[in-house]
Amino acid sequence: MEKRAYRFQQSHICILGLTCAFIWLCLLYLNNGVFEAKIIQNSISLQINSSSNNKTDPCGGRYVYVYDLPSRFNEDMITECERNIKWLDMCKFTMNGGFGPKLKNSEDVLTVLSDHGWYATNHFNVEVIFYNRIKRYECLTNDSSMAAAVFVPFFLGFDFARYIEGFNVSVRDAGTIELVDWLQKRDEWKVMNGKDHFLVGGRPTWDFRRKTDNDTDWGNKFFFSPAAKNMSFLLVESSPYSLNDFAIPYPTYFHPATDFEVFDWQDRMRKMERKWLFCFAGAPRPRDPYSIRSRLIDQCKNSRVGKLLDCGDDESKCHLPSNVMRLFQSSVFCLQPVGDSYTRRSAFDSILAGCIPVFFHPGSFYTQYTWHVPGNYTKYSVFISNDDIRKNVSIEQRLGEIDPKTIKMMREEVISLIPRLIYADPYSKLETLEDAFDISLKAVIRKVTKLRQDMIDGRTDDNLVEEDSWKYALLEQGNYAGVREWDSFFPKP
Repeated sequence: MEKRAYRFQQSHICILGLTCAFIWLCLLYLNNGVFEAKIIQNSISLQINSSSNNKTDPCGGRYVYVYDLPSRFNEDMITECERNIKWLDMCKFTMNGGFGPKLKNSEDVLTVLSDHGWYATNHFNVEVIFYNRIKRYECLTNDSSMAAAVFVPFFLGFDFARYIEGFNVSVRDAGTIELVDWLQKRDEWKVMNGKDHFLVGGRPTWDFRRKTDNDTDWGNKFFFSPAAKNMSFLLVESSPYSLNDFAIPYPTYFHPATDFEVFDWQDRMRKMERKWLFCFAGAPRPRDPYSIRSRLIDQCKNSRVGKLLDCGDDESKCHLPSNVMRLFQSSVFCLQPVGDSYTRRSAFDSILAGCIPVFFHPGSFYTQYTWHVPGNYTKYSVFISNDDIRKNVSIEQRLGEIDPKTIKMMREEVISLIPRLIYADPYSKLETLEDAFDISLKAVIRKVTKLRQDMIDGRTDDNLVEEDSWKYALLEQGNYAGVREWDSFFPKP
């Protein structure tokens, strides 16, 4: 009996000991978690205190840390371009820092363009342009703890282009998987789990949002990876349903080296004689039942004040900068319907030519480039809905109702936007103007700085609905009317 009681007592002591050990381990784990969280929080605080609070440092709060990525992630894609990329003949456009070949100063070109700063720029080359520009940014740092933001110079669009045709999904996804693996091993990543990182891509967001693993589906699925959801992406077209996509302007043909070249061009556009009320440069989309392009083409052909540059018969003539710019310079309004995706490079060419853009879907411009253009879109553009065109609303009549005084004010607003929508020559610097690069980088730094402060203060964005991200961008601009009126254009995915 005593022996049994002794064993019972022993087992109780054993259980009690195990329970205490378990509780102690739990407390140790929790304390370590709190300790690690505190380390991260203190590290983030240190970054703010050591950079943005230094009022004597002209770069305080503006430093950018650029990863020294293995060359296979960027420059090798350029040097090996002809071997790897057969699609769209992109290789010749990588010269001159991504601007492409210089346009020759023939008499025909000079009557349309100015003397300096013009290149045959491919509109998908923005990541190369951005990369060459940021290498000359005045506030680079080798100390990531000083950085307001961290730039990942991965050529996202080139990685997409080299594997898009004739490769299975495993090959298409391999480059971005390797990049994520490389990043997540870095101490710089661990500070904010990548939330202070940003990339630039010269493609629409949809090229990186493949939903299945079927080889027949388009693109890769980089943006659906957990790591990518922490980073910010600057793309020529963003998703209206993503909180970390941000649209930046398509490159145009004009890359000025001085303020004077910009001012001189703006003066020329003010003085242009515009004999056409409206114009359209493009081709029909017969396979797209939702496209209104054929209707726009018909209206151009049937109007005495409309002009068409038909890219369907001979696409090459629409790739000549002088042809496109000549048309836009001679027109008051330029029609900008949806392209293969929401956006078109043509919208930026029209603004460069001082031609007032006419949009038919808010996703083509208004919800995209909110960093670069004013919230009140009526100042610089006209909006006619796709549905109105399908109801045979007359474009000529609608535009003809706008009085000359209003047109003059709108054109001046358009011309004033030019510096904000172009990418200047990286080997010089605009003195009094900010270009698309300047504005984009400032906006990224502003976003990361706010996010960093929110993390310190314990605030989260858990209450934000990702499918409504297009609304948040408009609200930041103060465009409350767009938020109310455009729901039907953005059905829930």
